[in-house]
Amino acid sequence: MAVAEAMTPVFVDTSAFYALLDAEQRFHDDARQTWDRLLSGARQVRTVLVTHHAVVVESTALIARRLGMQAVRELHDGLLPVAEVVWINEKLHGRATAAMFAAGRRHVSLVDWLSFEVMRDRRIRYAFTYDGDFEEQGFLPVP
Repeated sequence: MAVAEAMTPVFVDTSAFYALLDAEQRFHDDARQTWDRLLSGARQVRTVLVTHHAVVVESTALIARRLGMQAVRELHDGLLPVAEVVWINEKLHGRATAAMFAAGRRHVSLVDWLSFEVMRDRRIRYAFTYDGDFEEQGFLPVP
């Protein structure tokens, strides 16, 4: 009897969604290659992609402002459907705001603190991101 390979959860951050959609962005080619690898893993039930609702809101606002509504449609119709979107509950929000205030670092957004808490809560080690704050928090880039 073969042992089933464990699924690897990967968190997807706003910076990754943006890089995927902006062909002029310096990380675009890398993001596309990484996304294709992650989707291949998801199809083979080795990878599960996870994000959260605040990332969806942040990504939508950023992409609408910088790239327009067609890119927002591509985010919502093309990219988000393959990811599990976690809704932030009161407990996660409380932990994230407490961590944000304890750190006292104004350049790290509440959305990022929420991401860190979602990742800790779900034991997600890997982040698809171009934001160095994830590595500072001990998370690993996508292998």
